Amino acid sequence: MARVLVAYGSKRGSTAEIAEWIGAALREEGHQADVLPAHAAVDARGYDAVILGGAVYMGSWHRDARRFARRHEKTLQSSSVWMFSSGPLDRSAEEKDIPPVRKAAKWMARLGAIGHMTFGGRLAADARGFPASAMARTMAGDFRNPEQVRAWAKSIAGQLG
Repeated sequence: MARVLVAYGSKRGSTAEIAEWIGAALREEGHQADVLPAHAAVDARGYDAVILGGAVYMGSWHRDARRFARRHEKTLQSSSVWMFSSGPLDRSAEEKDIPPVRKAAKWMARLGAIGHMTFGGRLAADARGFPASAMARTMAGDFRNPEQVRAWAKSIAGQLG
């Protein structure tokens, strides 16, 4: 049984929910999983693996995920690390492998991450703030696929032994 930290940066809760699905799938496979917002995860030591996720807004990976990577860089470089992103407001993440955005790719390289997955995002029709409210007029919806998320998490669980 591995001890896994699932840390995430989320603005509107969609990425947080994906992180919870990942944690639940890892637990179903017999691993211990702690799911925490990246800004609240004060110590990455003591984990066998870390899964770090961030929402993508305007082509940029969530600031809390980037800050977590920076704060824990040395620890993460000697850990098994996977990363995920959420964001496309369509079904493209189910249809093809979407590479990480530039800042996520940078952290993947610096940390020696084993893999990355991009999942669909969610935008409520009544989203507040600009540009979310403008985007919601034509792009609102939930494009996340819980089964895709669980399958990815279970593939990681299998690699953890």
